[in-house]
Amino acid sequence: MTKRKIIVVGHGAAGLCAALSALETARERGMAAQVTVLDRASESSCGGGSRFSPSNIRMLSPDAMEPGFVDGIVAQSGGRADRAYFERLAAEAPATASWLQDRGTAFHTPPYYLAKGPARIQPVGSIGVLYEALRRSAQAAGVEFLYERELRRLVLDGARVVGVETGTAADVIHADAVVLASGGFEGNADMLREHFGPGGETLRPISPGSALNDGGGIRAALEAGARRSGDWNGMHIEPVDARSSGSAPVVLVYPYGILVDANGCRFFDEGAGLMHETWERLSREIHFSLPGRTAYAIFDAALLEIPEYGRAIRSEVPPLRADSIADLALQLGIPAAALGATLAAYNAACTGDSARFDETRKDGLASVPGLSPPKSNWARPIDRAPFLAWPLVGAIAYTFGGIATDTEARVLGADGPIHGLYAAGEITGHFHGSAPNAVAMLRALVFGRIAGRNAASVE
Repeated sequence: MTKRKIIVVGHGAAGLCAALSALETARERGMAAQVTVLDRASESSCGGGSRFSPSNIRMLSPDAMEPGFVDGIVAQSGGRADRAYFERLAAEAPATASWLQDRGTAFHTPPYYLAKGPARIQPVGSIGVLYEALRRSAQAAGVEFLYERELRRLVLDGARVVGVETGTAADVIHADAVVLASGGFEGNADMLREHFGPGGETLRPISPGSALNDGGGIRAALEAGARRSGDWNGMHIEPVDARSSGSAPVVLVYPYGILVDANGCRFFDEGAGLMHETWERLSREIHFSLPGRTAYAIFDAALLEIPEYGRAIRSEVPPLRADSIADLALQLGIPAAALGATLAAYNAACTGDSARFDETRKDGLASVPGLSPPKSNWARPIDRAPFLAWPLVGAIAYTFGGIATDTEARVLGADGPIHGLYAAGEITGHFHGSAPNAVAMLRALVFGRIAGRNAASVE
C-alpha cells in the first residue's frame, strides 16, 4: 500500500489541528499515512503564540455561533472580508468544537474582562491548555515532529507542491501535500518596519512564541506563486505593562481611568468604546506617536471598588501606588505640575452623576464639552487616594497580511488553487482594519482541521 505523506509547517493550534485531522482522515479512508510537523523552534520553545494563548473562541457555546457573526465581521472590515470564508468558519465551528471535546478539551463561558463584549467560550484550565491537549492527541495518534527545521522554500513539480526544502538543496522532504501553519511576521523586524513604517522593528512581541513567527511560510508561499491577501498594515496589538517580562501582561482597565504621555498630558479618549473596540488603536498610538513609546494609566481608589477589577489585569507586577498625585508623578518620572494640571482639568469636566457609572457597558457618563480629548464614557473624577498607575507599551500579537486561501484552506495563486498546498491560521490574510474579537484562535482550529482533511484527500 502506498503511504500518503503530508508535511505541516508550524506547531501551533492550526498546525496541530491540521496534522491530527490529516492522519485521522487518511486512516478513516483506509490509507497508510505519514504526517510530519516541522517547526523552526526547538521542542522546548515551539508552538508560536498558541502555546501562550488563553484561547478565547467567538462562540455562544460549543454548539452554537452568535447571531450575526458573519455580518458583524464583514461590517467591521469595511466590507473587505471574504464573506464565504467566514460563512464556512461559522458553519464548521460547532463540529470543530465537538471534535476538540472528543479529544479531551472541555469548554466554559468565561467573564468578558469587566465590560460585556462578544460571546466567547474558552478551554477550562490554564493558559495554553488547548495547545497542550492538541499536542498530546497528535503525539498519541503517531504524528512525527521535527524541530529546528526552518522552511527555506517549497519544492514544485510544475504547478504542484511536492515537498519542502529545510536547509540546503539536499535537505528536501517530499510530500503529497503541504500545509502551511507557521504564523505571521510579528517576529521579523525587517518586515515589521517595511509594513508598519519606522518604529515597526521595535514592536514588542506579546509572547515568546510570537517572537518566533518570522514570516518564513508567507515568503515561501509567495515565491511559489501564492497571492497576497489581508491588510498588510494591520496587526493585533494590545496594551501591556512595560515593567513585566511575562507573556501578555495586559492592563485592560484603562477605560476607567485616564491615560497620559511622558509629559503628563492626556492624548486619548479612554471611554470611546469597550476595551476590545479601542485597544488596537490605543496601542498603535502609544508605540508610534508617544514620546518614549510609553503611556501611563492613572487611577484612584475607585478602581479598587470595581468588583473583580483584577480580572482585566494580567501583569504580575503590582501598580505604582501613592497617597498624592505629586508622589505618583515622581515615581513615574513625569512632571508633577503637568500631571496635576491635567487631572484638575479632567476632574472639572466630570460633572455627571457618578452613581451612573457601570463598568460592564458603555454607560454614557461623559465629560462636559470642552475637554480635549473628551471622555465619552466612565468619566468620573480621580481625586481619592490611593492613586495607582501602570506604565503601558504596545505589544504585537499577530499580523494581518498573509497569503490568500479559499473556503477549503487551499492556497490561491494567480490562476486558482496551487495544487498540493494548504494553509491555516495567522499565515492567511483574512483580517482587515481591526481584529474581530476572539476569532484568531477559532479560525486556526477550524481551518487547520479543514486543511488537514483536504491534504489527506488530495490526488
